[in-house]
Amino acid sequence: MIQGSHRNPRQELVVYGRPAAEAIRETAAAFGARRLMIATTASLTGSDGLAGALAAGLGDLCVGVFGGVSAHSPREAVIAGADEARRLRADLLVALGGGSVIDAVKVMQLCLWANIGSAEALGTYRAGRGPDRVDVARIAPGIGMIAAPTTLSAVEFTPFAGVSDAARRVKEGYAHPALAPRAVVLDPVLSLQTPARLWFSTGLKAVDHAVEQLCNPNRAPFADALATDGLRRLAIGLRASNADPADLDARLECQFGMWLAMAGASAGSGIGASHAIGHTLGGSHGVPHGITSCVILPAVLAWNAASNPDRQAVVSGLLGAPHLSAAEAVAALVRDLGLPGDLASIGIGPDRFWAIAEHTMGDAGIRANPRPIRGPEDIVAILELAR
Repeated sequence: MIQGSHRNPRQELVVYGRPAAEAIRETAAAFGARRLMIATTASLTGSDGLAGALAAGLGDLCVGVFGGVSAHSPREAVIAGADEARRLRADLLVALGGGSVIDAVKVMQLCLWANIGSAEALGTYRAGRGPDRVDVARIAPGIGMIAAPTTLSAVEFTPFAGVSDAARRVKEGYAHPALAPRAVVLDPVLSLQTPARLWFSTGLKAVDHAVEQLCNPNRAPFADALATDGLRRLAIGLRASNADPADLDARLECQFGMWLAMAGASAGSGIGASHAIGHTLGGSHGVPHGITSCVILPAVLAWNAASNPDRQAVVSGLLGAPHLSAAEAVAALVRDLGLPGDLASIGIGPDRFWAIAEHTMGDAGIRANPRPIRGPEDIVAILELAR
């Protein structure tokens, strides 16, 4: 008998297919907010950038733009963003960008709720710190956020965030039931300036969310239904947006796919060795998370193949390639989108395999993998398949 539970994030609204500025204005009014701060990256700031256009569309509602978020959401950027929100007396944050921006703004909220003013103090709030860790769940939420994503990372649909500690070269987790954005605005127009490699690689991360849920031995019916439709939409939408980058319907289909895939993974047991190894490659070796899925997911599927052939056949069918193995179907999609498909192409050589394997053994995804992973040597075997 299947056993489990499901908890939805405290998310009030998802708006899709409408101009972002219009949707954000209406949502801010519904929330009673009058002073919005946009948080984004340097690449999207400037009068002719996406952040400038959104700020102009919001008019007097927007009291400032913070463009200091960089890759992997550094602690220092989170603190600086929270400081700027205080200075501007913002009553609602708008995260414009990909996963790094949205994760950073999630934790900016936490800084504002708990009056955290330094990178060192923020560290005591991280998950898994130990006996001196602050009980984050007891903090009363205050200022909220709207997410306006430009990629397919899907972090806007979870109450978790990853923030990097540059000094220790690790990515730390933060969690609070109210960290998920109060509202998400899915406007495909916002993604038109996103570099193709970033758009498609985050799309492969969304594929990874769906695939590892569908192949997990401890699945939930609700999660399976979401992941199934999400993977089908992603397979169609990614290829269509590759054929015509200006096709807004295709981009919206991708956004629907990543939303469903993440909802499925969050509702079930949607992690496994691909996510676990990806966490190590991203946190300790600087590989973008979408790229880790391009390289590792086919290898994990190949290594797991004998353990779950029926589930992998479902994956192949949803990817539109029932004549291929699941590993081959994912690898074909990676190639079709012009993304890297092996470790050598991203500068990870065999000399790092054992260190990666040992570090990954501590990740929860290892314990949820369909084929039991007994030790670091099994992870090295997966890495050899991705070599």
